[in-house]
Amino acid sequence: MSDAPPSSVRSLPGWLLGRAAVRGRALVGEALAGEGIRMWHHVVLSAVRDLEPVAQADLGRGVGLDPKDLVGVLNDLQTAGLAVREPDPADRRKNAVSLTTDGERLLRRCDKLVREADDAMLAPLSTAERDQFMCLLNRISGTDG
Repeated sequence: MSDAPPSSVRSLPGWLLGRAAVRGRALVGEALAGEGIRMWHHVVLSAVRDLEPVAQADLGRGVGLDPKDLVGVLNDLQTAGLAVREPDPADRRKNAVSLTTDGERLLRRCDKLVREADDAMLAPLSTAERDQFMCLLNRISGTDG
């Protein structure tokens, strides 16, 4: 018997997307592990860079992370000296998150590693197919704008 799943399973889009996601997370996770961070650390650092200073609650909603989980990620990042939480200048009852210089430096290295991991995953596709694939993923994930 072959290790390949039956064709009836391979024809299920949800199953295929799940398999692709597992492979993508593994490639990115391995790349980031060399820098001592996990995927959610990278996601949060990236979002902070794009939005900073950003209210902690807005950050969590923006990346789709449960507030309790976000606190854990931010604790890790702050302990490592990669991000800081300070009172939000717009509303001192809230925390605003910003990157430190070390966080910016690490993020630049990690961005390169993640791009390389994504390139490895998408290697079987032409440039045009990659563009189309990304467009389709954004459409079906509801993030196309």
